[in-house]
Amino acid sequence: MPLGRQHPADSLLKAIDAMGAPVCVGLDPVLERIPSEVRIGTPAASVARFSLGIIDAVRGIVPCIKVQAACFERYGADGFKALEEVMVAAKAAGLLTILDAKRGDIGISAEHYAAALFGHFSADWCTVNAYLGIDGVTPFLAHGGVFALVRTSNPASDALQSLQLTDGRSVAEAVASLVAATGAQSIGTSGFSSLGAVVGATKAQDATSLRAVMPQQLFLVPGYGAQGGTADDVRRCFRPDGKGAIVTASRSVIYPTCDDGEHWKSAVERAARTFAAEIRAVCCAAASQP
Repeated sequence: MPLGRQHPADSLLKAIDAMGAPVCVGLDPVLERIPSEVRIGTPAASVARFSLGIIDAVRGIVPCIKVQAACFERYGADGFKALEEVMVAAKAAGLLTILDAKRGDIGISAEHYAAALFGHFSADWCTVNAYLGIDGVTPFLAHGGVFALVRTSNPASDALQSLQLTDGRSVAEAVASLVAATGAQSIGTSGFSSLGAVVGATKAQDATSLRAVMPQQLFLVPGYGAQGGTADDVRRCFRPDGKGAIVTASRSVIYPTCDDGEHWKSAVERAARTFAAEIRAVCCAAASQP
């Protein structure tokens, strides 16, 4: 981690406390779904314009946004320029950023990817595929916060991540053990590591065992809302004190149903406030348990 930079977990938890809810809006702009009034000019320009509108709508409600890199990269050079613009705007709005790039490589290639995500795009956190082993994760930790894929929300992940090893653990639990051991070397004053874990809300049955293996990891929890994850599902990702996870929702917030005459940005703001209130209630319930 660069000298003088605040510990990623401490910074994220501070932002969560300031907003009062451990939530993250996923910015996954799809050209065909964005409002026609911002679909002007090139696809990349339209996606950027929509993304800036989302940032404006959720600022002051959520502590961070998760930007899906693929939605921008598909448009080539124009897409990368749009991604730059969105990342800068998020910072200016006081939002922490998770660049959801799911990079997976080792050695010098991983170092190049890390330099791009944290250097060029100035991400606070990124997502990394841990299934190449820890040497595909550590180059990113030298630059900032990392959420390593451990138990993903997609249905097909069961075919690999649920497989049982000879010692009785699942593959996901084995990866969790590697993440916990590596993350123990970068614990902040908050008691959490700069190496977190992606644990899908739709895999709630595994969250309890993964939390036991990774007590010092922040969980990035996708799958809430449109993907089917519920408040009861995400509750298991938090520690008993109501801390330790940040829940992300994308489609249910950025593509809400508009009431009659309601501007799309107002609908996004309303959806973001509802989302934050739902997860705030989950944390309060968890912390109130004896």
